[in-house]
Amino acid sequence: MFKVFFSLPPVTASNPNPTSNPVLQVTMSRQVVRSSKFRHVFGQGLKADQCYDDIRISQMTWDSNFCSVNPKFVAMIVDASGGGSFIVLPLNKTGRIDMSYPTVCGHTGPVLDIEFCPHNDNIIASGSEDCSVMIWEIPDGGLISPLSDPVVKLEGHSKRVGILSWHPTAHNVLMTAGCDNVVILWNVARGEAVVRMDTVHSDLIYSACWNRDGSRILTSCKDKTLRVLDPRKGTVIAEKEKCHDGSRPVKALFVSNNKILSTGFSRMSERQVALWDPTNFEEPLTLQELDTSSGVLLPFFDPDTGIVYLCGKGDTSIRYFEITTEAPYVHYLSMYSGKDSQKGMGYMPKRGLEVNKCEIARFYNLHERKCEPVVMTVPRKSDLFQEDLYPNTIGPEPSVEADDWFNGKDGQPILISLKDGFATTTKTKEFKVSKSLLKTTTSSTGDKSGEIEILRKEVNQLKQGLEELTKIVKELQSKQ
Repeated sequence: MFKVFFSLPPVTASNPNPTSNPVLQVTMSRQVVRSSKFRHVFGQGLKADQCYDDIRISQMTWDSNFCSVNPKFVAMIVDASGGGSFIVLPLNKTGRIDMSYPTVCGHTGPVLDIEFCPHNDNIIASGSEDCSVMIWEIPDGGLISPLSDPVVKLEGHSKRVGILSWHPTAHNVLMTAGCDNVVILWNVARGEAVVRMDTVHSDLIYSACWNRDGSRILTSCKDKTLRVLDPRKGTVIAEKEKCHDGSRPVKALFVSNNKILSTGFSRMSERQVALWDPTNFEEPLTLQELDTSSGVLLPFFDPDTGIVYLCGKGDTSIRYFEITTEAPYVHYLSMYSGKDSQKGMGYMPKRGLEVNKCEIARFYNLHERKCEPVVMTVPRKSDLFQEDLYPNTIGPEPSVEADDWFNGKDGQPILISLKDGFATTTKTKEFKVSKSLLKTTTSSTGDKSGEIEILRKEVNQLKQGLEELTKIVKELQSKQ
């Protein structure tokens, strides 16, 4: 509920009806309504038969997403006795999940964060309280037995590892941050820690993320400071102290035009969202107070639409805002309200959405015993492809290899069109740690012919085994 105050021009002979003045009407309309094609975006939870039920979501109090999704799988951190594990399900395996469903269970301590590789839908990284980071390969149809042997194990942190983030454009580059206040950049294909930042942060790191092309890192810390870092040099480019006055965790990420959005708390424990210009960190471009709650707000940004979604841990709602170049920069759009509190959430990449239904975002909300997909939709009458809603978006192809990136080469994201939908492609089956550990999610004739050759060999081996068994049976029969 809001009021608009304005003064009318005086009634004169030349202007007997001041409200009919066209200039005044335009001014009034601008004050009351801001034009936006996303003003009517609405969220909707899917029906029970499209949810994932009877899953024991982790009870850990760590402020990470606890969930990661891509066009093939949804992964969730679950409760486990005597170690840490997470479950990986094909997207179409909805309904009740059997208690005996196999998990990824190689960690000796609880898993704190998981994230799928953006360049290969079958590869996922996990960080744990056991101080290690592990890289896993998930078979195309999902797990049929528990997975305890990682493809690569990365050891370099001295305390628990709670933050993981794959490089958006460089192949096989992973950033990890631990409770030892250290940020490490890994060349996963070699299993090596290439950059180690152990003097930048003096306290616990709350969040760490890349910008759009991976040329900068943004971190938020318990010392209430936002830092923009050069990832290869490990140096601080810009920093802002006391971005939020409260003592609770701050989350931050890059948004459009290299601006920075942060969520935190005021001194009176009111939740806040702020937008910053890293070239002038003195004052925020805008600072808005939302409500009073203890749940940490996890931000998710869609660069294609300019919408940021704020999901609170323990909340039942998702707020969404549009970021523009005009003051107040962060414009409230609406809010989705569910029934159950959120313990975590996964955010589907754009290439996994249903474009024919005008779906612009999909979240996978974790509750006490289930995972509920929530779809954000722009209401449109036409079922044709809406080009204004779906500009070319980031695809799965990396633009630079790990060695080249560490040597100073940056690469812009390779964009794809969603006009005909995105088809999940096949991948190379064999992984070699020292050479080409994590192949990209691309298919080629060479890949298929290699798979066919492997199948032929397996068939020949089976034939040979069958012939040997036939001989043994004949020999036994002749003896009788």
